[in-house]
Amino acid sequence: MTWDPTDFRSAIGAALEEYVDEQAARLAPLGDDGARLVAAARLAVGGGKRFRAAFCLWGYRAAADEPVHPVDEAALVRAAAALELLHASALVHDDLMDASELRRGRPATHKAFEDVHRARGWSGRPEQYGAAAALLLGDLLLSWSDELLRRCGLPHDVVRDALTWFDTTRSEVIAGQFLDVSVQARGESDVDLAMLVLRYKSAKYSVERPLHVGAALAGAAPEVLASLSDVGLPLGEAFQLRDDLLGVFGDPHVTGKPAGDDLSEGKRTVLVALTLGAAPGSAARRLDAQLGRVLSVEEVEELRAIIEASGAHADVERRIRSLTDQALRALEVAPIQEPAREVLRELAEAATQRVL
Repeated sequence: MTWDPTDFRSAIGAALEEYVDEQAARLAPLGDDGARLVAAARLAVGGGKRFRAAFCLWGYRAAADEPVHPVDEAALVRAAAALELLHASALVHDDLMDASELRRGRPATHKAFEDVHRARGWSGRPEQYGAAAALLLGDLLLSWSDELLRRCGLPHDVVRDALTWFDTTRSEVIAGQFLDVSVQARGESDVDLAMLVLRYKSAKYSVERPLHVGAALAGAAPEVLASLSDVGLPLGEAFQLRDDLLGVFGDPHVTGKPAGDDLSEGKRTVLVALTLGAAPGSAARRLDAQLGRVLSVEEVEELRAIIEASGAHADVERRIRSLTDQALRALEVAPIQEPAREVLRELAEAATQRVL
């Protein structure tokens, strides 16, 4: 069994394009407004590493007894693509809640619609229109994710089982997002609480639940599903910790986000909580006071220096390695198909050591 990540990403992209084309025809009677919404959806689902779709595919491969039970490959790709629609929905909503200006180097959805309103001189406040449009687009993408999985073309009984995990995934993401905004509103910076936010807002839906959805499509036994949790949860946590580091130390030309964007957005990440707990009093107070403010390049550099000096950056790197090793150890003993084990090792390293 061969695995070409580039070909797979292309296949997922093509499946999403075909699906959005179908939706565009359905929404054509709405005229220019419908077309504008569909165009924004195309941008929202474009690009990315397609990790969630990949983990879904290899969750299936991990549990499937092929060629005894051959699968419609195109249908499996469509099922995996549903995870990318869920991801796109979460990003659109997340950017709105965080008041992010950019996503992948382009205006975030709410900003793009705000700009349309302003440029055309429509009535009302551009900001309100942009927020409303982003909420509705995120909801639409969430609805499409469910529809694409249900209509992927795989047998109804296995899709039904996978939908049970998919339902759990969506509930966890939404509740995790609410926990995140509540923690930020209260200004809490506790490592255990930050890890809880990380687990439910991102880690589970990035790795563990895609593995479960894919494995359920293959009719996985309970012990296989449990073993995939042992692999997927620590790996998802390592994945998000890497994302948190990129949100502070990432190169804007690579990430498509401003330097230190997570600091400007006031995110109470594990990195921030560790810094506030380890930095000298004056430095910790300086970081805490600057979180959630528009920062100059010089101020970002100052806060990065505080984080580095506190040892928090190095601490998070150690946690990433430890969690990844934990996942890899679980992978070694998991009762799964052997070809999937090797690819999941590759995906683990790619997800946790990335620069984007």
